[in-house]
Amino acid sequence: MKIKFSIRALIILMAFGMIPYLNFAQNSPPKVIRPGELWPDNNGNHIQAHGGGIIKVKDTYFWYGEERANGLDSNKRYVSCYASKDLTNWTFKGDVVQMTDPDNLGSGWLLERPKVYYNQKTQKYVLYFHMDNKTYKVAKVGIAVSDKPDGNFKYLKSFRPLDHESRDIGQFIDDDGTAYLVFEDRPFGFRIAKLADDYLSIEKEICLIPAHMEGGAIIHYKGLYYAIGSALTGWKANPNKYATATSLAGPWSDFKDIAPAETNTYGSQSTMIIKVVGDKSTTAIFMGDIWKPKTQSDSRYLWMPLEIGEGNLRLPEPKPWELNIKSGEWKYATGQ
Repeated sequence: MKIKFSIRALIILMAFGMIPYLNFAQNSPPKVIRPGELWPDNNGNHIQAHGGGIIKVKDTYFWYGEERANGLDSNKRYVSCYASKDLTNWTFKGDVVQMTDPDNLGSGWLLERPKVYYNQKTQKYVLYFHMDNKTYKVAKVGIAVSDKPDGNFKYLKSFRPLDHESRDIGQFIDDDGTAYLVFEDRPFGFRIAKLADDYLSIEKEICLIPAHMEGGAIIHYKGLYYAIGSALTGWKANPNKYATATSLAGPWSDFKDIAPAETNTYGSQSTMIIKVVGDKSTTAIFMGDIWKPKTQSDSRYLWMPLEIGEGNLRLPEPKPWELNIKSGEWKYATGQ
């Protein structure tokens, strides 16, 4: 027997408690990415994936970042994991790292900018992160591994890549699948290095870009490489800049602002560029962090499609927008 309810009848039944009340507005999944606003996960909690990175496994994106929620054990450092099929709605998969100080770095030790790579040969997920003491004098990368993208990552080791200092790190996976680490080596600049076959060490340096920048992010788009970096101003936002090259080895062009200088990149700092290749278009998404050092759990995200091509790159003014994963197209959200 089929039963049909009108909207009016449904409201009456809910009012008299004959069926449970449902908060449709609160439980409906978001369709719009809202730069700089709170970004709820499937549990309604603000996403805690700061300084993060994203990989795609089959049709699922995994977003890893620094877990900075209130009430965490101050002796531990946490890396969160979220999963999504549309880059808009995110399911919290848990903290894949809950680590106490593995290298005796002391009180206030740091785990920052986690980035995960999937190695098809070893079928391992390899996590790189900036590992340091509170005075930033250690300047190493740490590595942890897992058999699953949302599994517990086991700490393996730490080292200075190619014996260079390493603070902020970024990841880049080229169109041919080759994996690279981008890292800030003060005072020389930021370096691009190719990972070894098992991703557990560095095979060789590809390039040193002699610019005093951090937050390195790279994309390969229509035959050109674009590199974005942020000036060394700590938590304070600054004008992020970009350069281009026909090869990762360079030579690289002079750096130019990605947004009007007076906006300080709209209050954000680069962490990664996501390339979404659809059946109609390709969208390059700028991933930025809006840091709030005094209330770190409330730090926000600035994700916006870049205007990119023919050697030019521009970050538009942040506005709510929608992404079609299948087609690769995006548009500004109407009525927002």
